[in-house]
Amino acid sequence: MSEEIKKVLLAMGNEAKKSSQKLALASAEQKNKSLHYMADNIDQNVSNILDANNKDIARAKENNISQSFLDRLILNEERIKSMSDGLRSIASLEDPIGQKMAKWQRPNGLDIERVRTPLGVIGVIYESRPNVTADAGALCIKAGNAVILRGGSESHHSSNAIYDFLKEGLIQADLPEFSIQIIPTVDRSAVGYLLSGLESTVDVVVPRGGKSLVERVQNEAKVPVFGHLEGICHLYIDKDADIEKAKDITINAKMRRTGICGAAETLLIDEAKASHLLPELNKVLKNSGCEVRGCERSMGIVGDIIPATKSDWDTEYLDSIISVKIVEGINGAIDHINKHSTNHTDSIVTENTETAEIFLKEIDSAIVMHNTSTQFADGGEFGMGAEIGIATGRFHARGPVGVEQLTTFKYVVRGSGQTRS
Repeated sequence: MSEEIKKVLLAMGNEAKKSSQKLALASAEQKNKSLHYMADNIDQNVSNILDANNKDIARAKENNISQSFLDRLILNEERIKSMSDGLRSIASLEDPIGQKMAKWQRPNGLDIERVRTPLGVIGVIYESRPNVTADAGALCIKAGNAVILRGGSESHHSSNAIYDFLKEGLIQADLPEFSIQIIPTVDRSAVGYLLSGLESTVDVVVPRGGKSLVERVQNEAKVPVFGHLEGICHLYIDKDADIEKAKDITINAKMRRTGICGAAETLLIDEAKASHLLPELNKVLKNSGCEVRGCERSMGIVGDIIPATKSDWDTEYLDSIISVKIVEGINGAIDHINKHSTNHTDSIVTENTETAEIFLKEIDSAIVMHNTSTQFADGGEFGMGAEIGIATGRFHARGPVGVEQLTTFKYVVRGSGQTRS
């Protein structure tokens, strides 16, 4: 890395640290006001954002990127409106800072409280989705954190255009303008320096992107990481499933948007009803434009299924492809998921509540579901306003990383002169 880039990043870290100290003391009203200004700014500059996005799209097409990647990159008026609506939704959430999480009194008269506080400075590294710029910036501000954003080179123009209107909202609300910053260079070495913690100015790093990005972050980071690996999401159709529900949920879980991490990648079907269920499910999948790859047993039931390879069970397609396997009931489904899961999101379709409860209890993923599409694995759909990502680890945050997950806590102890013997 050049000394010039290093100098710029270190200055960003120092400004972020100073901003975080002021932001931690900002009122809920002031933070919410900034989010509303940001939303208004985005609504009033849709054409500017689309112009910037068109530059990214043109460059992406020149580089022959995949359709699923392009889908994540593209902005339109509807998606931009969803972005500004998300900012207002985050503003409407209860302010987490200062919340009393617990309170008790010791026999010696000490009063102890556990109080929610900001994390400090958060580094967010993401790839093609430019909307993450707004989501991450807003969530961090709401939780009293400063944030340093590093978008992917493929969304550079879009992310920077959105960032300009976020920064303007901070200034309009009289909050520190460096509370949100975006790394100005696409030089990959900048990521490594951010992962080093920028000389202890960055407290947490959140990666949002593909497997290679997340693995790099987890391997190189010198600060804590909210882990998010692949979304190999499973949908299990039980013998007691309602066939119409199963068809609707399967199509939505796979095909609504194939390029998101909540898209179903593997369809598991109970052997007790496979001969009846699989032809119906295969038909609706094929009619929707989905390629179906299956195990030997599934190929014996439906002749036009493409043979699945061993690697299919561990592949996040992010495309119109799904792998199908016939399993021996709920235990077979659980065994398969436990072997191949990335602990993201898994769902069961069944009318048998006892079977559903077994699934919900024994599948240890960040999100487990019953009779609904895996595409609901989203902070906005959970009523959290938005999310930075879906954390699949087990420490601090798990599932959608929203406002509360971007906080920590401290203990406040009040006494009346007690001394320890």
